[in-house]
Amino acid sequence: MRIAITGASGNVGTAVLRNLHRQLESKPGSLELVGISRRLPDTSRAPYRGVEWHTLDIGADADFQRLRTALTGVDAVVHLAWQLQPNRDLEQLFRTNVTGTANVLEAAGQSGVGHIVCASSVGAYSRAPKDRRTDESWPATGIPGSHYSRHKAEQETLLDRFAADHPDVRVARLRPGLTFQRNAGSEIGRYFLGPLIPRLLPRRLKIPILPAPDDLIFQAVHADDVAEAYWRVLDRRESGAFNIAAEPAVTPQELARLLHARRILPIPMALLRGLAGLTWKLRIQPTDAGWIDMAAGAPVMDTGRARRLLGWEPKVSSVDAIAQLLDGMAAGEGVAPSPVLKPRD
Repeated sequence: MRIAITGASGNVGTAVLRNLHRQLESKPGSLELVGISRRLPDTSRAPYRGVEWHTLDIGADADFQRLRTALTGVDAVVHLAWQLQPNRDLEQLFRTNVTGTANVLEAAGQSGVGHIVCASSVGAYSRAPKDRRTDESWPATGIPGSHYSRHKAEQETLLDRFAADHPDVRVARLRPGLTFQRNAGSEIGRYFLGPLIPRLLPRRLKIPILPAPDDLIFQAVHADDVAEAYWRVLDRRESGAFNIAAEPAVTPQELARLLHARRILPIPMALLRGLAGLTWKLRIQPTDAGWIDMAAGAPVMDTGRARRLLGWEPKVSSVDAIAQLLDGMAAGEGVAPSPVLKPRD
C-alpha cells in the first residue's frame, strides 16, 4: 500500500510516520510512504528517512500540479496538514486549512486515490452539553466564535461533498480530542503561550489555586494513540467518522490534581474568555478568545465506534498525555529533524 501523508512533519504526522515505520518492521516492503510538507525535515533521521518527500504548499494554486503529481499512484491519503498560527491572519489560515483541504481532495480525485483519511477534530462539532457523551451523529457544524471550529466545520462539508461526488472512494475522518506528546512541548507552547511563558514554567508545576470554570471539561489523547487509530482505519479501509479520545474526561478537579493545586477557584467562563481576549489584544499571548468559546462548547465525545470497529484502545490516559506535554513544554522538548517540532533553543 502506498500512503501519502500531508503535514507529515507535524505533531500528529510525526507520530503517524513512527507508527507506519513500525508496521514496516513487522512486514517489510508492505508500505510505501510519501510525505508532503511545506518545509523539508532532515530526511536522514527517523522517522523521516525512508520516505519520498514533496515540499509544497497545499493551499497555493501554483503548487496544485505538484500536489497532484505527489498523489499519483497513491492508494490512500492521510490529510493532516493544518495551520494554527498566525492566529491574527485568518485569510492565511483559511487558505491553508480550507482551501488546502479542497486542493488535496481535488488532487486525490484526479489521481484516482481510493481512500481518504482526514484529520477533523472535536472542534468541528457544534455546541453540546457537557453532562453526557455525544457520538459521531452530533452535528459537525462548528462553534461560531472560534475560527478553528468554523474552519473544521467547512472541512467537514468539503469531505461530505467529496464523498457524495466520489461514491467509489472511501472517505474517513478522525475527530480527536486535544492531541499531545512530550516531543510537541516546544511547538504547542510556542503556538498557544508564545515564546516567553513556556520558558518560565518549572519542571514540576505546582500552583496554590486553580482558577477554572466549573464546566471547563475537555478530552485529550496521546499522539501515538491517535496515530494507531489512523493506521487501523487505513489497514481496515474504514470510512465514516471516528471520535478519538482517552479517558478520563478532564475536569477542573483532574486538572487541579495534575497541577498540584490546593483548591479550585470557580470563575465564570465569560471571565476566562475576557482574560484571554485582553491578553491576546495586548499581545501577551498568541491565543484569541475563540479557543475559550470552543472549549466551553465542544462535546464530551463517545469513542465507542472507534473501539468497536477499529478495536482501538488508547495506551496513555488523558491525564498522562497532558502531564507529558507540560513536562515537554517546560523543557522545550521537540524533534530536531522537524522544522515544525524543533526544540526550544
